[in-house]
Amino acid sequence: MIEIERKFLVKNDSFKKEAFARNHIAQGYLSSAPERTVRVRIKGEKGFLTIKGASNDSGLSRFEWETEIPVSEAEALLLLCEKGVIDKTRFEIRQDNHVFEVDEFYSDNEGLIIAEIELDSENDTFEKPDWLGKEVTGDIRYYNAYLSKNPFKNW
Repeated sequence: MIEIERKFLVKNDSFKKEAFARNHIAQGYLSSAPERTVRVRIKGEKGFLTIKGASNDSGLSRFEWETEIPVSEAEALLLLCEKGVIDKTRFEIRQDNHVFEVDEFYSDNEGLIIAEIELDSENDTFEKPDWLGKEVTGDIRYYNAYLSKNPFKNW
């Protein structure tokens, strides 16, 4: 139940031709406190409730618990969320033994594209594709909970 991931900005949209899956995502936060975020998400035709703890000192690892819920319940919970629902498309790109999840944001976060890769350990290595840009792991500005309150358009 520990999530280990690294985040990167994306240089261009050439990742799209490598994607094996893409899904629209709407997500909001019942709690966006850094110590514990409680997220409601609709991804494609599925609903999810996710709880995440605070990141460790390196910014790479944190507790994560997620369960699937009916879409109708996720839609109802989104109405209770804090202001600033995130709207994005997630592209999944296979790279050797890993999968990059690349989020292209819309609405108030238009123009922002972030790639994440989940790892088995903080020391896990991976090949970086050409479209991968600057690493932003641990920079709270690129957390979705932060973006919901402080959108990219206002930076």
